[in-house]
Amino acid sequence: MTPFKPTRRTLLKTGTAAAALATFGPGILRHASAQDADLAPYKSAQIDWQQVSGETITVAVIPASYFENLITLAPQFKALTGIDVRFEKIPPAQIRQKSVIDLTSKTGTYATHAADPMYYALYAANKWVEPLDTYLNDKALTDQAWFKLDDIIPAWRSANGIDGKLYGMPYDGEVTIQVYRKDLYDAKGLKPADTLEAYMANAAALNTPNDRVWGAALRGVAGAGQNMYIYPSLFREFGGDWMKGGKLSVNGPEAEGALAWYVDIMKKYAPTAAANWNWPDIADAFSQGTVASYIDAHSSASVVNNPEKSKVIGKVAYARWPKGPSGKRTTSIWNWGFPINSALPEKKRKATWLFIQWAASAETQARTAHKFAGPTKRSGVNRTSIWKDPDYIKLMSGFGDNFVEATMGALQDDTDVDWRPRVPQWPAIGDTMATAIQSALSGQATIKAALDDAQRRIEPMMRG
Repeated sequence: MTPFKPTRRTLLKTGTAAAALATFGPGILRHASAQDADLAPYKSAQIDWQQVSGETITVAVIPASYFENLITLAPQFKALTGIDVRFEKIPPAQIRQKSVIDLTSKTGTYATHAADPMYYALYAANKWVEPLDTYLNDKALTDQAWFKLDDIIPAWRSANGIDGKLYGMPYDGEVTIQVYRKDLYDAKGLKPADTLEAYMANAAALNTPNDRVWGAALRGVAGAGQNMYIYPSLFREFGGDWMKGGKLSVNGPEAEGALAWYVDIMKKYAPTAAANWNWPDIADAFSQGTVASYIDAHSSASVVNNPEKSKVIGKVAYARWPKGPSGKRTTSIWNWGFPINSALPEKKRKATWLFIQWAASAETQARTAHKFAGPTKRSGVNRTSIWKDPDYIKLMSGFGDNFVEATMGALQDDTDVDWRPRVPQWPAIGDTMATAIQSALSGQATIKAALDDAQRRIEPMMRG
């Protein structure tokens, strides 16, 4: 029997927006209708999805493709639950500020938002968001056998937890890995670096500015999520301990060694402009063939493989973070998670949890990733099982050699929940450290002076 395919005229006649999301065929979302067949995987959960039908919630997200894919499927959630979801798109720098303002004012404007994992210590200390254990353990709200919390990447759950309690459900995330030009490496007989020392040596071997090829690049621009996205990995790999003796410490020999390595590679082997680059700038430069290697989020692979812009497709390979002098690798431990705003009335909190459970479920993760009909495919799914799915692996393998292996190796073995200091004062600490790092990268301050000054500035924050 040939499946019925609704035409635009049919959709207009029915006036049913949800009809645009129908799934025809085995798992590929071709149109947009939330019919019973589409909802069957969700209805197998032993809960009443309609228990707070009629509620409306607002969800703040950043303007990124992995959230756009989720927004596309929102009519399915409405059909499943009867809950209306309004999405507000806010750039990353602003979403943190706007969310904190909403939480402190207790206005409950955002039922949930794409939350920075470094903010949960602040949120939990002020009881601005709900511990999710309450909802996970409520049999009326969660079918644990269906949801399979343990399938969600453990490192991301750890990052979103404080004192053993989960405060934000991971939706999409990333790890940092090496991205390198295998053709340039092969021409010089080089292998991806296993140590920071070897990474520096590879950068030196490939650095030919006269040919407009630089050996390496790392984020240099100041910001808690910019140069302080890279530096913490170096600090921990050099043996640094943020809470030495129970006191927050950002200076000392390990910190100086880590920052010296950072300054060295940026000054000697990166383009001068990289001191003010963020990750998209690095990925763009790499895709144009002017950078031989960089270390950054695995999700940047989609940029360097953009068929409309990239000149290096088919020449890209990946490896895990090089080991530091301590003998350990330390990737970033990053995800966008969804918390529940404590200021919401009970029904809205339940509606928010149902949305979070739906968005984080294996079914929705697959439908917004390799089973998504649109052009953008997510590379940051939250489920270990999906990372082992042959269809997903096949899709991700298109980014280049060793992509899945490097990413999964980093997720499973290189994550460190104390990658950055998880304290309520983080927003101010992160900005202070970022300024210190940039002053050293730009040569405005010596490495020791920059770190000592940061320590002096941070100490009063921890006493406050």
